[in-house]
Amino acid sequence: MSYISSRLSVVKPSASMVASQAARALRAKGIDVIDLGLGEPDFPTPPHIIEAAFAAARAGETLYTAAAGTLAVREAVAAKFRRENGLDYSADDIVVANGAKQIIFNALMATLEPGDEVIVPAPYFVSYPEMVKLLGGSPVVVECPEADGFRLTAERLEAAITPRTKWLFLNTPGNPSGATYAEEALKALGAVLARHPQVLVLSDEIYEHIIFDGRTFVSFGQACPGLRERSLIVNGVAKSYAMTGWRVGYAAGPAPLLKAMSTIQSQSVTSVCSIAQAATVAALNGPQDGVARFRDAFERRRNLVVDGIAGIDGLTLAAPEGAFYAYIGCAGLIGRRTPDGTALEDDAAVSNYLLHRGRVSSVPGVAYGLSPYFRISTATADDILTEAVARIGSAVEELE
Repeated sequence: MSYISSRLSVVKPSASMVASQAARALRAKGIDVIDLGLGEPDFPTPPHIIEAAFAAARAGETLYTAAAGTLAVREAVAAKFRRENGLDYSADDIVVANGAKQIIFNALMATLEPGDEVIVPAPYFVSYPEMVKLLGGSPVVVECPEADGFRLTAERLEAAITPRTKWLFLNTPGNPSGATYAEEALKALGAVLARHPQVLVLSDEIYEHIIFDGRTFVSFGQACPGLRERSLIVNGVAKSYAMTGWRVGYAAGPAPLLKAMSTIQSQSVTSVCSIAQAATVAALNGPQDGVARFRDAFERRRNLVVDGIAGIDGLTLAAPEGAFYAYIGCAGLIGRRTPDGTALEDDAAVSNYLLHRGRVSSVPGVAYGLSPYFRISTATADDILTEAVARIGSAVEELE
């Protein structure tokens, strides 16, 4: 007897969660492992946000809310889009879900027919292709090499589109590479999409505020206003406000799509936690100094890792333009042998070696669709990152 549906047979668990679990298992045995597998801010949620949640609970805001979110949170999101992105959405153009990941899942569930194609530029967030497969679609992976800044080009997009293409996924700044898209690059992609009216665009902008070197973030909706009725702009409070565990994501998009997504939510999770929604209102409407403080810390840590990796023979790292990851090239390690004589055949073997020999948890590039690389999270304290880079360097020095 099988308890598992056939559609689940093609879906893999989250690679970052697997890496983190492996680190925890070693720690449980008393082995000192630095876990850089999962990506979440190590800062506490700002106090005014916590106080807002506490006040909401005390005030009795503990009941079900509308599936799409409370009016207050949807108005706060609409105000954020106007203030920060120049996008004129009303509360009716907004939907809230249990994290940006659920926004994406609901959008795919609402739109995909069996065999519909979704263009996924690689390297990609590990859940993108798995969600597409789970919901009956076909991910079309388009490799975006480091030579192109890990960015999708107009030429590669044009070549990937077919009559079955339903969605294009964009992620800027990107996980795992940290790549960002300037306005002109987004406009070039928009010009291609204008010729293919069947293609919807999902722009995942969850790392919007974590952008470095004085760059200005540009939303896809801002760069390509002519595609508004085909665009779903996805964001959330998890990364910018250190609120990963609060589980609140949001999106703006065309009314028929949002209505369908709300229907799915009403028949699955009902709504987002009312207290978390109140906290999100405080995050978006309240003081923003924490956002800048977090960004500065992440940029400092980015620099620390870039400088450290530069001193390790066989590894390369193009300075990430945003987010809080380092996508480290390890082509120079492939074929080298570990102290016990085992050849490192791919980036999965490299990541495994660094875990067991260097005692640093990472995620192999194969999980993101582009090898040979491995990803570490830089969202941890400076001294921990310094130690992690030193451990990686020592482990690499032991290779033959």
